[in-house]
Formats: sequence, C-alpha cells, structure tokens
Amino acid sequence: MFLLPFISVHAQYDSMDMKMNMNMDMSKPDTTKPIMKPMLPMDMNRSMSNVYSLNLPMGRNGSGTGWLPDASPMYGFMYHRHHWMYMLHGNLFLRYNDQDFTNKGLRGNKEFDAPAWLMFMGQKQVGQNGLFHFSIMSSLDALTSRSGGYPLLFQTGEAYKGRSIVDRQHPHDLFSELSVSYSQALSKRSDLFIYVGYPAEPALGPVAYMHRPSALSDPDVPISHHWADATHITFGVATIGLRFDNWKIEGSSFTGREPNENRYDFDKPRFDSWSARLSFNPSSNWALQVSHGFIKSPEALHPEENVDRTTASAIYSLPISKGSFDATAVWGMNKTKGQNGENAFLLEASRRKNKLALYSRFERVQKSTEELSLNVLVYGEAVFPVNSFTVGFNYDLLRVRKTKLAGGSQVSFYHADQRLDNLYGKNPMSLEVYLRLYPSMMKM
Repeated sequence: MFLLPFISVHAQYDSMDMKMNMNMDMSKPDTTKPIMKPMLPMDMNRSMSNVYSLNLPMGRNGSGTGWLPDASPMYGFMYHRHHWMYMLHGNLFLRYNDQDFTNKGLRGNKEFDAPAWLMFMGQKQVGQNGLFHFSIMSSLDALTSRSGGYPLLFQTGEAYKGRSIVDRQHPHDLFSELSVSYSQALSKRSDLFIYVGYPAEPALGPVAYMHRPSALSDPDVPISHHWADATHITFGVATIGLRFDNWKIEGSSFTGREPNENRYDFDKPRFDSWSARLSFNPSSNWALQVSHGFIKSPEALHPEENVDRTTASAIYSLPISKGSFDATAVWGMNKTKGQNGENAFLLEASRRKNKLALYSRFERVQKSTEELSLNVLVYGEAVFPVNSFTVGFNYDLLRVRKTKLAGGSQVSFYHADQRLDNLYGKNPMSLEVYLRLYPSMMKM
C-alpha cells in the first residue's frame, strides 16, 4: 500500500516537471517587446517558498513549525496546479531486525518489520502577503509491526495492555499530523503565523528525527526520543509565532498525554500543556533552537507525574558535489517534581555521495528504574547511564524515474551501567539489514 504513492504518482510529477522545464528553457528574450512580470501567484520563486513565509526558502521547512538549515537537501515529489504547490515525501524500510544478535542478555528480540511514514502537503499564496498551508502525515507502523512495536534495546515510552513499552519502539498512529497554518508577511523581514492541528507538533524540541537530513537513512527511532522530540504526535496543538529576519519566537498550547495504544483513533484533546521555542538560523548552513515545555501527565500509567522538558539543538547541512553532509546535535532534559533531571544527548551525521549514504549516531541517555520497568526492590530508585553507537550505510540499487530503492545495513553497540548486565549482558550489539524505498533529492 505504501508503495503506491511512490510509484504511481511519479508519471504526473515528471509530466509537470517537463512542462515547467519547457517553459523555463527559453531562448534569448525579444528585446523589441516589453518584458512583462508574471502575476504574483504564478511566480515560481514565490510558490516554492517556506510553508510559513513567502520570504524564506523551502529548504528551511522542517517538521511542525521547526526550522532546518536553508541548505538542507530535500527529498520528494513536487508539482504545481491551479496556484497550489504540492509535495509528497516519505520513507519505507523493509527490514530484518536482530537486537542483541550475540545473545548476551535477556531483553533482546528479533523479527521482520517495516518502519514507514508518508507525508503530503500543499500551500497557496493568499493575496499579496498571505500563505495558507496544510500537512497530512501517516504511518502504517501498527500494521507492519507487532502491537507493542518493533524491537529496540533500551528504548522506552508509552504503554501497551497496561504495561510500559520497554526495549521496543512503539508504533506511530495512522495519522501523525493533520494540520493547517496561515502566515502573514508584515514585511520582507518579518512574518506572523498561526498553526493548528489534530494531531500535530507543538513548538518543543528540534525538528523531529524522521525529517532531519542526518537521520533519513537510519530506520531506528533514537533512544533519546522521549527526551527531545516525542511530542511530534500530539492530539491537539495551537501555535502562534513571529519571525524577524533569521530569528523566530513561538509558543504552543497542546495536549500533554501521549497517544494511547489504539493507533487508529483520535485521542481526546486537552490543551493542558504549553511550550515556548526560540529559533535562530545564523547562516544558510545552520539551524539552532532552544525550547522549554510543561507536559501534563504524559504517561497513562503514571497520570500523577508532570514533566518539564528543556531542549537545545544545532543542525548543520553542507551541500557537497554529488551529495551533502548533514549533522545534528541535541540535548534534552526531563524533570519531574521531586526528582533530579534526566538528561539525554544525541549526535548524528550522514554523508551522501552519488548512490552511497554513510551514517552514524551516538547517544547517551539517563534511564531510570521506572523507565526500564525494573524491580525497585532489587535496583532501588536509580538512574542508569546508557550509551549507544550506530554505524550504517545504504546504497541505491534501483531507480524508477524519481523513486529509489536502496539496500543497507547497520550495527549498533550498547554500553550501559554494569548493574544492568544481568538483564542486557555486557555491551550487547544489534544488527539490521534492510531495503529502503524513498524519493529522489529535489533539484532546487
């Protein structure tokens, strides 16, 4: 089912691109006739703007209202119709996943799975200074993995059948985002915008992992996900923001409770939490942000616990001949009342050249007795440092017009507190082999 959007639409996009190229491939202009500027809605530069500003480049589009560097590579299918600009992009992995393939511990598992997501968006200029945008993001995780999610050592977050999900990545909901936004240009240097969604992503944390160029080739969710960008699926979000030049300040009201285990329904909107984020892009290669949020009762199994989350991140993109280099650094901290803050740090990078992509990810996360579902009588109220290092590659095997099929593999090394060796073994390792289906890089 997920193959259809990639395969069946490319003919239409190719046809549109051919028409666009034919219109743009013109000989020298006739200087005997006056040069007429096209009407503004048909201006190609205008229609390929950022989704929240007519005066910013498309490369800055991230997830939710977050910013990427302007120089970020973009993968997807794009076409124009009736003054609208549409884009389709996504990522599909068909994978064999063996967590703890050396059989050192008790908590590893292995299975075939298919992490995937698909996003469709559109935007249209309104008058001289307005811009309307919508986004639809979907995942079939619940169909392609077991109900408790796919195996991933030391991963935590959400619940299934009354128990915390541990050492597995929970499936994402069928609809991860249904959002609309409107922005008004106050001048070429400033915009005011509003963004609402059900579900959607509040102004908290960096651009979500699946939209970061440094993470596109990695099928795994970071084990620091619930310290940084887990609110990317929130059932009820309203954000207002103001951009001035390369600075942006924004605030959100949203639902704190994480999605329930029914991946096909729409959870109750509560708007009981808030966040604020300051973003700054000092150059076309950098995107920086700091943010803080109060999240009310995020975990259904611990409804009395509220979380204060603070994050900071830096994303870097550098176009290089026949490819790009992309890197991300993220720090996140979760703090509940009466407890010390638990910290997480992530550093990931990707280098793509021609058909080959090399990538790596390092994480250091503090996981508590509660997070890892450990017996408090045995382990006490403790925080355990967990280190993870992943290195992998994928190589394009086949291209059908603008859709690519790549083969790849990755290996992960874990090093945790020695008190966990009886459960996980000493320095367990995981191995993954996969096929990846994804759209080609767009030429901007």
